[in-house]
Amino acid sequence: MAKQIAKKIKLQIPAGKATPAPPVGTVLGPAGINLQEFCTKFNDASRDKMGDVLPVEITIYDDRTFDFVLKTPPAAFLIKKVAGIQKGSAKGSSETVATITKEQLRQIAETKLPDLNAYTVEEAMKIVEGTARNMGVAVEGFNEEN
Repeated sequence: MAKQIAKKIKLQIPAGKATPAPPVGTVLGPAGINLQEFCTKFNDASRDKMGDVLPVEITIYDDRTFDFVLKTPPAAFLIKKVAGIQKGSAKGSSETVATITKEQLRQIAETKLPDLNAYTVEEAMKIVEGTARNMGVAVEGFNEEN
């Protein structure tokens, strides 16, 4: 018989840096899973992506075992990393704080494609471009009317 799912939890944790301390411990502690075991497995699975923030979807079963799925880093995180900025614009799309190239946009879209609701890289580029615009990051060749 299949295990009964007790709970699903979504977190964003820096790759390779999960510890039983907050925020991981405060979210997973009440779920009753072994925090140290989760942290060890997560850190081993994400060691090759050090420096990135990774969303993780944790499925907790009735017998207190768990599975987790690593997602691709958030589009906003990737855009900030490529543009070399600490944060996006406070005024949204009406203020431009950085510019990225169409090629950089394509790289981000290719990275995000498995987690996006898109079938082609071009569709994914439109989604990521919208995120960039809302952060105040212009894309060469897309939104240069500013």
